[in-house]
Amino acid sequence: MKKPELLLVGPMMPHVMAAMESDYIVHRLWEAEDREETLDRVAGQIRAIGTGGRSGADAALMDRLPNLEIIASFGVGVDTIDVEHAHDRGIIVTNTPDVLNDEVANMALALLLATTRRLVAGDRFVREGKWRDGPMPLEHGLRGTRLGILGLGRIGKDFARKAGLFGMEIVYNGRREQPDQPYRFMPDLVEMAAACDHLVVLCPGGPSTDNLVGRAVLDALGPEGTLINVARGTVVDEPELVAALVEKRLGAAGLDVFADEPHVPEALLALDNVVLQPHKASATIETRHAMGDLVIENLRAHFAGRRAVTPV
Repeated sequence: MKKPELLLVGPMMPHVMAAMESDYIVHRLWEAEDREETLDRVAGQIRAIGTGGRSGADAALMDRLPNLEIIASFGVGVDTIDVEHAHDRGIIVTNTPDVLNDEVANMALALLLATTRRLVAGDRFVREGKWRDGPMPLEHGLRGTRLGILGLGRIGKDFARKAGLFGMEIVYNGRREQPDQPYRFMPDLVEMAAACDHLVVLCPGGPSTDNLVGRAVLDALGPEGTLINVARGTVVDEPELVAALVEKRLGAAGLDVFADEPHVPEALLALDNVVLQPHKASATIETRHAMGDLVIENLRAHFAGRRAVTPV
């Protein structure tokens, strides 16, 4: 029996691509000298797409592939995939939830500690020999402060559980209240920011959350407040964030994601109240391996006639 044909939009981990090459006829779109010619040539044979959060799969790509059955995405976010269009066409979309909850929550907590305790600035302080001239200024601790979580989903709940060990009061904002959770729901994001010392962004990206954290939220958080974003760069109005930090209307920020990755606003690079990471919250060997395994499991389940493991 002929192997199903799969369009791989961008590279994945070696063990994932090896499994794909074993199970399918794989067309590596990112390696094509002429993308359009390649799509024209293979379009009718493609039954699956392998993609990730950066590459995605828009409606135009789907409509080039009349026999497409499934889109298997490496990552939990599906904001770069037109899920509604896929469902309208009867195309299954899968992602890789849960296996990355722990490490993304850990990164959010690490950034919160790094910003509030100025760990990166402290490292430079020692390396540059400034300690010999006197101690660094004192910072505030976390105990007794109020932490606002924007997006109490799978990752948000894991983060809240871990953050609670530091003695913070936890409140949250999201699309709906979750009465089974022990934290207070605050339906107005600006009011929550004004009431909090720290705001951690853990909600999905996409049109419904574009620039959700804008000037009003940042000003409410204020010059003593800390913003942490490990969700999507699009959730925060980046120019407003940069301005708030430069003008000291916002106290500090820990950022793992940006609006136009891998490009980071130049102004952020010069600030010592900002900790920057290259979108690596889930980037541990163990987590990425598990995410890759789930991509393969979803594809294999579908082509074996079973329900996908993690459909969106």
